[in-house]
Amino acid sequence: MTALRLGLLACLSAVAVFFIAQFLLLGMARQELDQTLLLTTRAVEAEIDRLRALPAVAAEDARVRAALSGTGPLQDANAYLELVADRTGADELFLIDASGETIAASNWNEPGSFVGENYAFRPYFQDALVAGQGQFYAIGVTTGVPGYFLSARVDIGDSIGVMVVKLDLRPLQQTWRAAEADVALADEHGVVFLSARPDWQYRPLLSLPTETLDHLAATRAYEGVNLGAAAPLLSAPPDGDDARGDTWIARLRPVETTGGQVIAARPLRGVQTIALGWALLAALATLAVAAMLKGIEQRRQIIAMRLSQSERLEAMVVARTRDLAREIEARTQAETDLRTAQEALIHTEKMAAMGRMSAAIVHEISQPLAAMEATLSAAQLGLGPDDNKTRGRIDKARDMIRRMQRTTKHLKSFARKDTVELNLVDLRAPVKSALDLVLPRAKAVGVTPSLHLPAGPVRVMAGAVRIEQVVTNLLLNALDAVEAKPNPEISLSLDGTGDTAVITVEDNGIGIDEDDRPRVAEPFFTTKQTGEGLGLGLAICKVILADFSGSLDIQPGPDTGTKVIVSLPLAQSRDETQ
Repeated sequence: MTALRLGLLACLSAVAVFFIAQFLLLGMARQELDQTLLLTTRAVEAEIDRLRALPAVAAEDARVRAALSGTGPLQDANAYLELVADRTGADELFLIDASGETIAASNWNEPGSFVGENYAFRPYFQDALVAGQGQFYAIGVTTGVPGYFLSARVDIGDSIGVMVVKLDLRPLQQTWRAAEADVALADEHGVVFLSARPDWQYRPLLSLPTETLDHLAATRAYEGVNLGAAAPLLSAPPDGDDARGDTWIARLRPVETTGGQVIAARPLRGVQTIALGWALLAALATLAVAAMLKGIEQRRQIIAMRLSQSERLEAMVVARTRDLAREIEARTQAETDLRTAQEALIHTEKMAAMGRMSAAIVHEISQPLAAMEATLSAAQLGLGPDDNKTRGRIDKARDMIRRMQRTTKHLKSFARKDTVELNLVDLRAPVKSALDLVLPRAKAVGVTPSLHLPAGPVRVMAGAVRIEQVVTNLLLNALDAVEAKPNPEISLSLDGTGDTAVITVEDNGIGIDEDDRPRVAEPFFTTKQTGEGLGLGLAICKVILADFSGSLDIQPGPDTGTKVIVSLPLAQSRDETQ
């Protein structure tokens, strides 16, 4: 890097840092000015609000009302207003009649008394007569002392007047000057009437139009001040709350109490000086960094030369490491494949064992069930013609035996793949039948399952008995789960909206662990105690639903328990897809 390039880089960094530092410093200055504006605004509002209610309160005195109506001596009103002004700290307090003439004042016995003066031209008098109250800042035409006037209308029968209090805000100005704070207060026309800087006093923020100057002259707001010849403080209108002079920046904030604005300013000289200092430091830092980078580059070259002989050895190490990584990956994949094959073999053996078990169960209980049905048929033939009650019980028992026979048939089909016969089934019937089947067990547990069925049919292509077997199994699992609960609840619902029929069984039981949930539908996997179940119920349900193109989803309940969702394609949607 040549000296010329280095110098150019140092200059560019200095310029960039100067503008960035100036931007940041101006932002900090604006924050400080906003804090000053907030405090100043609150001080001005507090000073004005302190006596805002005084005119209306003072007008309620009987001596004032008697003086305004002409039924009492004016001297009593003068003495009262003098006492109130002294106790409240008001500069002056005076009463004006409907013609604008002052009939009583707190300075009645002082030179420059307001008594007898007419102030009908003042806006605070005119606004009070129209709106009930008014406010106005002006230089006193009688005393020459500036002040802020607050007024309130007084109505006594047919007599109308205005009570006015004058506040001297110059103590605020003296406080600002003592604190050396560049703060000013302007009226609604933008004329500065209070300022910590004497050169800002009675100067407009911007050039005043002719109609505004005529209005101020008519109200004699700034008696003795030539506002038309006063130079404006700003050369351009403020940008939002920002204002800028030749050597200072300022922030403006409206004062809702007065309708004017508070201005807080700060010189630009300090900001520019600090920004120049940062720019100089940036230039020096750039040169220092350049020198350091040059030294680092030289050192890097030396190190590169020393390490050139070790590059080949490092390449060999990297190649060997890559070979070892491939070997480790191959061994890991082989172990994964081995575990997968072992799990498949175990699952196959389980399925084979279940097939043998199913065949044994069918063989053991098929004949007794047939004998029981024959016995019940014989018993029914021996009943009398009027014994309908016993005949109904026998029919119910025979119906249960037939269901058990159908169940053994389906259990046998789990081990041997049979042809699945599909019929158009309205799911409402097998769902309700399954619930009726488990009601005796539900009563023993102490729960009454709630059933929610749609008004219209929900038709699918399936087997009614096998669907009933699935729902019965899910309800029995739910009863097992809520058996130990103090307030057991089980809900069974059927929904046929869209293209899918959905059967939902939900309970508030003990639930299923998240780790066990993916495995609960596997054959012989059970979360029950040893001897309470073989773990075949959900596996059989899953196989049955697969035959009907359906699915089984197990989810946790909203609070506790388990939610099992059975989904089957509606018969209409299946017809459309074919």
